[in-house]
Amino acid sequence: HIDALAQGGMKFHNAWSMPQCTPTRVTLLTGQYPWRTGWVNHWDVPRWGVGYFDWKKYTTVASLMKKAGYSTAIAGKWQINDFRVEPEALKKHGFDDWCVWTGYEGQNPPSAERYWDPYIHTRAGSKTYQGKFGPDMYCDFLVEFMKQHRDDPMFLYFPMALTHGPLITTPTEPNVEDKMAKIKAMVRYTDRLVGRLVKAIDELKLRDDTIVIFTTDNGTSGGVLGTIDGKKPSGGKASQFEGGVCEPFVVNCPGRVPAGSETDALIDFTDLLPTFFELPGSQVPGDLTLDGRSFAPLLLGEAKDSPREWIMALGHGAARMDEDGVRGQADYADRVVRDKRFKAWVDTNADITEIYDLKHDPLEQTNLIDTD
Repeated sequence: HIDALAQGGMKFHNAWSMPQCTPTRVTLLTGQYPWRTGWVNHWDVPRWGVGYFDWKKYTTVASLMKKAGYSTAIAGKWQINDFRVEPEALKKHGFDDWCVWTGYEGQNPPSAERYWDPYIHTRAGSKTYQGKFGPDMYCDFLVEFMKQHRDDPMFLYFPMALTHGPLITTPTEPNVEDKMAKIKAMVRYTDRLVGRLVKAIDELKLRDDTIVIFTTDNGTSGGVLGTIDGKKPSGGKASQFEGGVCEPFVVNCPGRVPAGSETDALIDFTDLLPTFFELPGSQVPGDLTLDGRSFAPLLLGEAKDSPREWIMALGHGAARMDEDGVRGQADYADRVVRDKRFKAWVDTNADITEIYDLKHDPLEQTNLIDTD
């Protein structure tokens, strides 16, 4: 199903996330790099209590889409608010409805479960759903939301719990045992859920008016890395090598997004908010600080490239708190920056320490910093 989306739409080769999940998702939600928001590392708020995604400080894409007349929903994972502190945090961030794993809440062991017997937060509160499989519940919720709002413009955000650890069995492969068999089963179930959602869009006769974007929020964990063209990528989750930040990114909308197209255009997750807004012809409020730039014209076949000459990924290191909220331990987060050929690594002193020629060295094996 994911392959079908790629074959019927546009596939990106240079789409960058941040190295870890919550920094990436906060970047998607705000259109701002983590150095602005402070979310330069993965901080699981319900578990560790470090930081809080404050609706008074941050303007989310959901709140903007809602103001533009969209019905908004989220399913899957959030992790950047503690729903015990504010049960309606998602409403305050702009979502009309939600069905999300709470994140692992400190001193609440049942909340660790996002898959089997999941601990899920809805408008009715948080509880364990015995005998249920969380990913099915998230998907069911989104399908039902689409049915209820089929006559409205809709913005659906699905940060899927799959294929993240802990590694588990799935309803279609209940007997898999070893680590790699489980991760493969989880990938196949992810694909199955994508197929269910696309089928629902088809059955509701919304396909020609619905833009589907499939991507992920960081690279694969090192212990379960696969291969690309027979080679393992450089790095993985939490690293700034390409295997940690360069993500699968597919956009599909029959009749609008050119089918069977591939692009080397540079985009990163700051670009998603302005792109979401420009696709239906809306304009982002002029007083909103954004780092991203819309690539909607590229998606609609009106441009050959994105407007970006460079993209950036940053984040890692320990957390600290100050009067503004959550921050990285270092004042300057280490980062990587690239154009279509060269990639520079910049450390916490803002010094360039590594340079790679991604055209000739895609696995980042030869540091050019000391060459001419």
